[in-house]
Amino acid sequence: MDNMNESFQKYKKYFKLFIRTIQWAVISFFLITFLMVLFLRWIDPPFSSYMVQCSTSAWWNDKDKYKTDYQWVEWKNISRHAPLAVVASEDQKFPFHSGFDTESIAEAWLDRKKGTRFRGASTISQQVAKNLFLWPGKSFLRKGLEAYYTVLIELLWSKRRILEIYLNVAQFGDGIFGVKAAGKKFFKRNPSKLRRWQCALLAATLPNPLRLKANRPSRYVSKQTRRILREMNRLDRSTKGRYLDNL
Repeated sequence: MDNMNESFQKYKKYFKLFIRTIQWAVISFFLITFLMVLFLRWIDPPFSSYMVQCSTSAWWNDKDKYKTDYQWVEWKNISRHAPLAVVASEDQKFPFHSGFDTESIAEAWLDRKKGTRFRGASTISQQVAKNLFLWPGKSFLRKGLEAYYTVLIELLWSKRRILEIYLNVAQFGDGIFGVKAAGKKFFKRNPSKLRRWQCALLAATLPNPLRLKANRPSRYVSKQTRRILREMNRLDRSTKGRYLDNL
């Protein structure tokens, strides 16, 4: 009996130690991620998780010519058409939601249950969380972490900061990240000088920038560009050109 009690006390001690370790791990993860997101409210990210993954993949597959073209640009030096174009294309409820478009999520869930084509429901905030901190994929772990980071981003950053980082880390081509690198690569223009149609064209490639080319737009990309321009005009008309002024 004494041996059984000793064994029980021993396992109880190890179990408590295990629980404390898990608790400290959770607390440490929360503090580290909270501070990291908080600092990025003021500090411009030198790279994103997705950039690192692309570089690592290129190195692993012996793509010697691959290089990351990433040049940060401040909000004030970005054409006013660029944020409007990505919002018109990707997330028109961006100024009003808290990181999640619940209506689009519900519609996407219904599409999945019906077996029809699955529509995207990710907001710009969610895309920033994924590109900046995580990895591509559809696992529950990744989606859970994406939701967690989205909440932190919406809590700690302004809407303008979210858009500023999105426009700087979004992929517009193979190794081409951000509106500054894309503007110079495809149009030989600084981001402040990008025209309305050029911003719409860049936004049209965002769903698949490795296949959809801004410098060689397919019929599909041209059609999407025209759609985005119509949406930009509609949003401008409905708010007298002030759709994003209050971010």
